[in-house]
Amino acid sequence: MEEDNQLGFEFPGLGRRKIEANFAGGQVSSDGGVMLLRQVDRWLGFTKQLDRILPDRRNPLLIQHSQESLLRQRIYGLALGYEDLNDHDSLRHDLLWQTATDRTEELGSCSTLSRLENRAGRKEAGLIHQVLFEQFVESFSAPPKELILDFDCTDDPVHGLQVGRAFHGYYYDYCFLPLYVFCGEQLLVSYLRPSNIDPAKHAWAILAQLVSALRERWPEVKIMLRADSGFCRWKMLRWCESITSLASPRMSGSRP
Repeated sequence: MEEDNQLGFEFPGLGRRKIEANFAGGQVSSDGGVMLLRQVDRWLGFTKQLDRILPDRRNPLLIQHSQESLLRQRIYGLALGYEDLNDHDSLRHDLLWQTATDRTEELGSCSTLSRLENRAGRKEAGLIHQVLFEQFVESFSAPPKELILDFDCTDDPVHGLQVGRAFHGYYYDYCFLPLYVFCGEQLLVSYLRPSNIDPAKHAWAILAQLVSALRERWPEVKIMLRADSGFCRWKMLRWCESITSLASPRMSGSRP
């Protein structure tokens, strides 16, 4: 008789629903990674904080899907490569996806998710970044001695006639040109922009806001800017040099 020694392990359940991972077959989903995202999200409390800080002006008596479950559904979908909202017309029936968003019913349709996205604007984008910043700060058990802010932009190809799309000669495609700021492996800024602009556009303003916020939390921390030659602009370099010359606080701005 063959011995069954397959590995299995359990995730925290939902109500009376038991969540177990094994290789025994049965009702199969190809998106098992969504359960790992669920665990990371529970550990970070990211979607809970987003739901708490983002306004939801809907009448609670007339809704079927909470804002938190819609945020989880959309964010988990993006993380797993489901960029198009149309994908959720089938994903909403997947029991694994329902469990990952703490629901036992069908999830939101692409129309419901579209309304979620379209009611968000500049204010909501600022609030989301506030959550990212607070989680970054809370990840340190003690004030850091040095921080390196990495500025970079890349292409975000589009496949339709989205507002703001433009052809970019370097990437040789129609795309957006979002600006990202990382510190180590943690994302601080994700700023969507059209691609027919200077790659350094608004980078100085974002740098100034970040430094101001970081200085408010950690007055003595040494902050370094790291970027390529696309960010070598007089306004940015002059600001770095001016703030470096101050006795306190001090900042080290490295030229690309």
